[in-house]
Amino acid sequence: MILEATDANRFDAFAAHPTAGAKGISVLVLPDVRGLFGFYEDLACQFAAHGYPSIAIDYFGRTAGTAARSADFPFMEHIPQTTSAGLNADIAAAVAALRADDADTEIYVVGFCFGGNIAWGASTHGHRLAGAIGFYGKPEADRPAGDGPIWDRCHLMDCKVFALFGGDDPGIPPENIERFRTAMDDAGVDNEVVTYPGAPHSFFDRSQADFTEESLDAWNRMIGFITGS
Repeated sequence: MILEATDANRFDAFAAHPTAGAKGISVLVLPDVRGLFGFYEDLACQFAAHGYPSIAIDYFGRTAGTAARSADFPFMEHIPQTTSAGLNADIAAAVAALRADDADTEIYVVGFCFGGNIAWGASTHGHRLAGAIGFYGKPEADRPAGDGPIWDRCHLMDCKVFALFGGDDPGIPPENIERFRTAMDDAGVDNEVVTYPGAPHSFFDRSQADFTEESLDAWNRMIGFITGS
């Protein structure tokens, strides 16, 4: 499907709908740096299978349009051109699409790597989210560009937050994870932070076959976070 943001940007998205009755909860999936990649379409389908209408979005409508892309699409040339204003306009369009059929649905956003930062950041932009889930985002990074590090914005978070990390991820040292956790605690944010010892960056998406136990636990925790169980 194609969605349109308020700035007239048109971007690709993938929607998955429950086959049975929806549960009053919806999920917005924010991919990694590759944009709307097949794994995230499959993940949206998994959420839908649990009764949660879901949409996964692409990031590159402004710079690459909506045409089909080859496997060698140079996504890293497009990532630096993304901005907080643009990405949050796209998130707002996806949120509106999820609320079109149920104005009262509780929306959870879940993101991975680059999308993990965007998911946490979305909790500071007034999207009326029920929760923000981020896998292995970098708390010190200015992502999305223009927001600054998320640990400096915890006082703006308006929903509960879940953060998941790999313990064997040299790009996200434990002291940065702890600083993020402390910043959320100090801001009074309802949060959960989990680190999986020995798991690498992207263990849930790119390395799931090698880290099935950690990935299953992350999935179960994520569903528990969404359902409040």
